[in-house]
Amino acid sequence: MSSSAAPPTSQHGQAGPFPPGAEFAAAAVAGADRYEASAEDRLAYWADQARDALSWDADFDQTLDWSEAPFAKWFVNGQLNAAYNCVDRHVEAGHGERAALLFEGEPGDARRITYSELAQEVARAANAFESLGVGKGDRVAIYMPLIPETIISMLACARIGALHSVVFGGFSADALRSRVDDAEAKLVITADGSYRRGRPTMLKPNVDEALSEPGHTVEHVLVVRRNGEELSLTPERDLWWDETVPLQSAEHTYAPHDSEHPLFILYTSGTTGRPKGILHTTGGYLAQTAVTTGTASTSGPSPTSTGAPRTSAGSPATATWSTGPWPTVRPR
Repeated sequence: MSSSAAPPTSQHGQAGPFPPGAEFAAAAVAGADRYEASAEDRLAYWADQARDALSWDADFDQTLDWSEAPFAKWFVNGQLNAAYNCVDRHVEAGHGERAALLFEGEPGDARRITYSELAQEVARAANAFESLGVGKGDRVAIYMPLIPETIISMLACARIGALHSVVFGGFSADALRSRVDDAEAKLVITADGSYRRGRPTMLKPNVDEALSEPGHTVEHVLVVRRNGEELSLTPERDLWWDETVPLQSAEHTYAPHDSEHPLFILYTSGTTGRPKGILHTTGGYLAQTAVTTGTASTSGPSPTSTGAPRTSAGSPATATWSTGPWPTVRPR
């Protein structure tokens, strides 16, 4: 077979643009008019998008405050709740039976969680966290496998105004401790373990090792049963998720938070030095996610009887890299 390059296609060597076909363009969820509007007045565009895509408890009076550049403040004086936007409002709109999360674990277990079910689970978790002394402004470290409780925990933190920091489940005890210390986490949420290539792997022993030396701020460790492997619990500090969260009320009254209230901390990998935490705030991050999900992801109701979105509403596989549950903000 010849090693020479394949002959160029009809587009190679030609100057663009190459517009899509009329049928493809007609099916797009966002047209060229959106781009033109953003180019003409980007702040007016984002103000319109934020008001259209999100539910605000108090409207903002300034789209962008750039007076302390490079630190931007988006949707100044607006108030909203991320968890309400991602879950409750869709139940109120009559979409409670649509799938919010579709999960399939490595052993073959599967769960379909509707928006109504997710709302109840998030409310119970929020109540549980508050019963453990976690409140607005506190930090929670989430050191979990790729399971629905990861998403539920992130949403519950957002609901009560606690900042969450997702720590990759493959990181060591030392890596976990450095992130717990930097964030001054009050609660760690973990699991007994998970599965990797068909075999059980452990997480909780890493938490125990990370917290073995004094000087940390952790008061409680909440443990999800995942692989059923034996482990030890530290009295008065450690609690099983299934003996704590399900006992809570499925009703929780959310509080609106300022648009600039911190939503989560995302740490760099630390491969080139000490991990650096990036702080994402509520309004700007949620607006960007909602607009992206509503336009670029081409998500929409499935034609099947399940009513599930075509794209996953939450992505625990990418929770460590910030996607997490936030696409649930705007199911289509």
